[in-house]
Amino acid sequence: MKNILIIGATSAIATACARIWAAEQARFVLVARNSQKLDQVAADLSSRGASEVKTSTLDMNDFAAHETMLAEAFGQLGRVDVCLIAHGTLPDQAACEQDTETALKEFSSNGLSVIALLTPLANRMEAQRTGTIAVISSVAGDRGRPSNYLYGTAKAAVTTFCEGLRARLYKVGVHVLTIKPGFVDTPMTQGLPLPQALVAKPEQVGMAITRAVDKRKDSIYVPFFWAGIMLIIRSIPGVVFKRMSL
Repeated sequence: MKNILIIGATSAIATACARIWAAEQARFVLVARNSQKLDQVAADLSSRGASEVKTSTLDMNDFAAHETMLAEAFGQLGRVDVCLIAHGTLPDQAACEQDTETALKEFSSNGLSVIALLTPLANRMEAQRTGTIAVISSVAGDRGRPSNYLYGTAKAAVTTFCEGLRARLYKVGVHVLTIKPGFVDTPMTQGLPLPQALVAKPEQVGMAITRAVDKRKDSIYVPFFWAGIMLIIRSIPGVVFKRMSL
């Protein structure tokens, strides 16, 4: 039976993962900022076989509250086998370009809040000397594109932080998985002009993540074909790339 802590538990990808683990009778602590949606997810997981579900409401930009939340979660679960970090937003790039406060708020939501959380979480996982930290980053962090470079910058920071953290915690038996989704059909992407052939369902992404956790993979692109797409994008010379509309 897995003991699972999910941050950003109301996101579509997090819910898809949780449903898979619920079928295995996992125990959960769910954390999100919307209490009503959180209760709905908790009820859904209980109906799907979860042996226990507890919830905690928190805006992850409240950095000072992270340690208290983690203390309560670890106290409730006793041991955390998997911590999935899935919170974040999809910024309006144009708005970020026009307003510094907006840009910094979005960078905090998608980058700083994750790093702030990972710091005390890593220490707790290091102390228990077992478990997996799974962090949702993005393919957007692989290269800065005009259409979403604020979001991409935040995710690049998360990816780099996780790479260093993985090497640190490997030595004590704790695994760190970096997850890089491409386009996913979620409420966050509704209304965007996305190429439908490249858009994945949350259930597909959830299955890939839970398998990667079990196999202790270091980093995954989901769906898998994004590894090839991003390899091509990273290989484009800068003198050409800056002239492209991406």
